[in-house]
Amino acid sequence: KRLYKHCLVFFILPVIGQPAKSKRPKEPGENKIKPVNKKVKPKTPKTKERESVDSSLKSQSILTQVMDKGNFQKLAATLSLAAGQSIELRCKGSNVTWNYPSYLDTFKDSRLSIKQLDRYSQLILANSTAADTGEYSCWLQLCNGNKCRKDETKTGSTYIFFTDKEELFVPTPSYFEIVYLNPDKPAVIPCRVTTPSAKVTLHREFPAEEIEVDGTDIIYDAKKGFVFQHPTPDHKGIVYCKAESQGAPQISIKYHLLYVEVPKGPPSATIATSSSRAGLSDRVHVVCTVLGEPDVDVNFTWQYPGQESERPVIIQNFWRLINRGIGHTTRISKSVLLVEDFEDTDVGNYVCIAQNLQGETTVATKVELK
Repeated sequence: KRLYKHCLVFFILPVIGQPAKSKRPKEPGENKIKPVNKKVKPKTPKTKERESVDSSLKSQSILTQVMDKGNFQKLAATLSLAAGQSIELRCKGSNVTWNYPSYLDTFKDSRLSIKQLDRYSQLILANSTAADTGEYSCWLQLCNGNKCRKDETKTGSTYIFFTDKEELFVPTPSYFEIVYLNPDKPAVIPCRVTTPSAKVTLHREFPAEEIEVDGTDIIYDAKKGFVFQHPTPDHKGIVYCKAESQGAPQISIKYHLLYVEVPKGPPSATIATSSSRAGLSDRVHVVCTVLGEPDVDVNFTWQYPGQESERPVIIQNFWRLINRGIGHTTRISKSVLLVEDFEDTDVGNYVCIAQNLQGETTVATKVELK
């Protein structure tokens, strides 16, 4: 009651013949207000953009790191830990597949443990080292009978740097590595670092000089190394990387850059025999040769006269790199079939089938009895 005691009520009566207040003269610039209000309306793209960001975060939400006292933390794109620490990752799902630095599998490292439980999969890496630096990812498998596929909506990934002042470069099993420069695809010099803030430069051994990294044709990625976007014969030679981070600079292993020709199609194969006519008890060998891309493997299979009767033969495969001039390098692969004690059953056609990623080539030759 006290609230309404001092209130006055006003009644506004319309005046006949006067224009409505909405028809008053507009102030200068008043029309400009409307477009501003309209700009607020098209937030749909921003909402969609936010939704796409949320969906991407949602796809990464199945991967978490187990912290102290049983707490969990969602992982960002990169994570830096000091070498020597142990880490536990968890991936939600009842059928999870993991990906991690391949050398841990190569050497069957006992420090790595993976367990699939009812609702999640657990990855534990104990006593980490600088060599463990790399990508760790997981995804859910959708299976129908024996066929399984990756669920693209339920994945998680992070790149972990295990920092070590004594090892600025991620250690490798060799002291020298060959990098093939193909004209139709980027080439990577894999001098990765364990400390993402390290300053890394690329150097040529002869002539001794630093190679300019322009960020366009040559770029540096701490997760990959130096990337040559468009390799040319001028890039060939021996190079190394140098890294600095709050201390004396460190040098990487050396990399031999070889410019190669890229053959199109199946292997270019030839076949030859030590003699097209052989006598009994002679030693006969048949050679199948392929010239191809240095980093492409060639598989050989043979068909020969004594195969069905299980006639003993010796087959040896080997390859080497040859320089064909003008900076081009080619891989020569050979398969040699040897018959040590030629018999009647060895007379006939010797067929070599050479196969690479692009297809296969069949070549044959005949050996007769003298």
